[in-house]
Amino acid sequence: MAKKMGLGRGLDALLPEFEEQETGIREIPVSEIDRNPQQPRRSFDEESLKGLSESIRESGVLNPLLVVQTGKRYRLVAGERRLRASLMAGLQTVPCIVRDFSRQQEMEAALVENLQREDLNPIEEAEGIRALMDECGYTQEQAAERLGKSRPAIANSLRLLTLEDEITAEVRAGNLSAGHARVLAGIHDADARKALFRKAMNEHLNVRQLELLAADVAAGVPITPKQKVPKALSLELKDMQERLRSAVGVRRVAIQGGDKRGKVILSYRNAEELDLIYAALEKLEGR
Repeated sequence: MAKKMGLGRGLDALLPEFEEQETGIREIPVSEIDRNPQQPRRSFDEESLKGLSESIRESGVLNPLLVVQTGKRYRLVAGERRLRASLMAGLQTVPCIVRDFSRQQEMEAALVENLQREDLNPIEEAEGIRALMDECGYTQEQAAERLGKSRPAIANSLRLLTLEDEITAEVRAGNLSAGHARVLAGIHDADARKALFRKAMNEHLNVRQLELLAADVAAGVPITPKQKVPKALSLELKDMQERLRSAVGVRRVAIQGGDKRGKVILSYRNAEELDLIYAALEKLEGR
């Protein structure tokens, strides 16, 4: 039995098992291969491509590209980086597996291969997941199963697509991490989200610092340019915060400061929550 050449965890799970002697690996001229229009990646790291190109120049293309035949030409399904690096290495032909895919199978294979094997930035990954769901009619659960991820991970990734363009641009550029982006995506008020984003960029906040400020936003504390990043609460103050929320009946409770000095802020969003605070005060006074 001939040895199998793997296409990666994503494609191995997606496509039927195949044998070299049955499917055949063919050397196809690079000039006859068209790029994949469903490619989720928008940018490729030149240094990484140069490294792969050097490896290909020395050892050849170890994993075949996946293509479909379209008339006398071929359309790339999986292996964009390998194709680009092969061109850089000056190869005239590359090893390919030619498959007879339906259009949906082609799109699914391309997206799954990229999402599982390529180093996409968080926004490209989210866009790829959304494209997979839209093109193939998948639910979040089905997309998670195809990609080997949890459904909450898929949901958190898709939330990044709700962010403003100025935020996603920084994530694409690598100036803002996926952790930062997830914290910002959890802030529902657009003005507060933008203010927190600018503060994070200007002051180079780490994810934990951003989380602490986001907790203040959730408690109704306005974000100002001169506002200091709050310190993490001690276990005792965290316990007090939760007990206040339970006793008063409102979620927007902020504690700023430490064990010796600080302030407690109760915020209300409507008349009903104001009534809850008033009722808690009357109970405290024994009325």
